[in-house]
Amino acid sequence: MHVARPLSFVIFFVVALGILAGMHGYLWLRLVRDTGLPEPWRRIATWAVVFAAVLIPAGMISARLAGQHFSRVIPLAAFVWLGLAFLLFSALLAIDAVRLLSWGAAGVADWLRRIPDAPADPTRRQFVARAVAGGALVAAGAAGVASLRSAGGPAEVEEVPVRLARLPAALSGFTLAQISDLHVGPTIREREVRRVLEQVNAMKADAVVITGDLMDGSVRELGAIVGELGRLQARHGVFFVTGNHEYYSGVAEWMPFLSGMGIRVLRNQRVALGDGAPGGASFDLAGVDDWSARMDLPAALAGRDPERSLVLLAHQPREVDEAIRQGVELQLSGHTHGGQLFPFTLAVGAVHEYVKGLYRGVGPGQAGQIYVSRGTGYWGPPMRLGSPPELTKLILTSG
Repeated sequence: MHVARPLSFVIFFVVALGILAGMHGYLWLRLVRDTGLPEPWRRIATWAVVFAAVLIPAGMISARLAGQHFSRVIPLAAFVWLGLAFLLFSALLAIDAVRLLSWGAAGVADWLRRIPDAPADPTRRQFVARAVAGGALVAAGAAGVASLRSAGGPAEVEEVPVRLARLPAALSGFTLAQISDLHVGPTIREREVRRVLEQVNAMKADAVVITGDLMDGSVRELGAIVGELGRLQARHGVFFVTGNHEYYSGVAEWMPFLSGMGIRVLRNQRVALGDGAPGGASFDLAGVDDWSARMDLPAALAGRDPERSLVLLAHQPREVDEAIRQGVELQLSGHTHGGQLFPFTLAVGAVHEYVKGLYRGVGPGQAGQIYVSRGTGYWGPPMRLGSPPELTKLILTSG
């Protein structure tokens, strides 16, 4: 069992504070110190950077408070600034990297030798610093506006045909609508949930699957909002597996709540889908708890007929080789958000082998496939750049 414990949260929080402090220190150096702002603007800008840095952890803490409008305003401001600060930091860092590369090794060595000395041309240095700061602010601002619009708009509906070798011919064309990483919480509320509900019902899918990280908050705070999803329509039902955020939000209360809405929670279990097709054709849909908790694939597949087609719901795109080895033809996952916000996408790609979209020929003998959703909502900054929100319509075909 790998459920997050208080010590691991404390370690995470301390590391996060260190990263935030370093990022805001760098922003102060480039935007305040190097630009030579005169007083009192230098002092005002310094305190503004300090306030912005403190706002982020304050927003994360207040996001855990329930039921008050005030507790939603602070997280929204904090998360918007976090996204903008990251984009600004990335822009400045990219400009500095280009400048260092343009100087070359000889230029860097000369710059290092002159650090203790007074700058030869302070006016020129200040002009360059202000030009760099201005360019970074414009670039980050434009990217911020675009990313806010992307995250706040309707999800893109991706239609993805997937061929399953063992799927009965009578079920060819069976459709699954996938919702993943909606993250209902401080900044994703009734309007967004109802929009997702309408989009999914418009797909007229045979079954709906929710691959985790549905909520960020308690049943008491979010029950009425999440309850809107009880109106999802699908002939063969709605199915859910846990993500890591369910374990931060009170999984013991949420699972019976979802079941009471008519959503079938698959906790290391499987069901047969397709009853009513000609000849009684069906295939297996299995679901496992999140990898960070009690994922138990053997329990989900115990006693299964290996000749039957098998689709697996697993929040994180991990343990894929083992799933394929156990007969899974298609794994549906989320968790990565497709990176959510460029250039953070590069870091996500370095950590995860499968980041977004359909991957064919994976696992032992290249016998399996995995589809990783970019996510329907967002986490943290209400921003998406290079990875728009997604709802997926998977069209299963036989042969």
